[in-house]
Amino acid sequence: MTSTVPAPVTRTADGSALQAVLLDMDGTLVDTEGFWWEIEAEIFRELGHRLEDAWRDVVVGGPMTRSAGFLIEATGAAIGIAELSVLLNERFEARIADRVPLMPGAERLLSELARHNVPTALVSASHRRVIDQVLLTLGRDRFTMTVAGDEVTRTKPHPDPYLLAARTLGAHPSRCAVIEDTSTGVAAAEAAGCRVVAVPSVGVIEPAPGRTVVRSLEDVDLEFLRSLIVPMN
Repeated sequence: MTSTVPAPVTRTADGSALQAVLLDMDGTLVDTEGFWWEIEAEIFRELGHRLEDAWRDVVVGGPMTRSAGFLIEATGAAIGIAELSVLLNERFEARIADRVPLMPGAERLLSELARHNVPTALVSASHRRVIDQVLLTLGRDRFTMTVAGDEVTRTKPHPDPYLLAARTLGAHPSRCAVIEDTSTGVAAAEAAGCRVVAVPSVGVIEPAPGRTVVRSLEDVDLEFLRSLIVPMN
């Protein structure tokens, strides 16, 4: 976990009910979910196996150990989770070596949050080495803190990463807006008690109590996020 928080943050600069915005990375801010699947398929082809398209919904958004473990079990490939994880990370880093493509609306939203001094965390199931490389494109200074999947005992779909982010920012989970693109990430944020904005990248995510589904980050701005948080007495 990295943080630039000098002291707990208890409220946004304008005193609104929204205390913090917590954002997923792959598929939410950067257009990389397809990269992961392409790399997984490539590696398993080299091992003599073909991945089924239906498996993509199973592995998307989750921790690498879960995704790698599922694909090894499903294919019977002769490779261990640790070895596969190293291969996946190395090839992903090579794929994004020049520049990471942003999702539509990501640049505008991050700039708006920074301009209004909204405490913001990047919360990802990706490993720290991958996050640090992506931050070269996103801008490390746009986030008050970042949480990587290999820095928590339990990552998504468990609530731990979002609870850690909220606690570090001094925010109550119910006054945090989370933006996620997968059902795994949505489950983690909802289990933490956060308000969720789902921007589906792979698979369908249905609206539900405490959850708003939008087409794109282009439909999300600070006013919209503030409208999701009910003031606490």
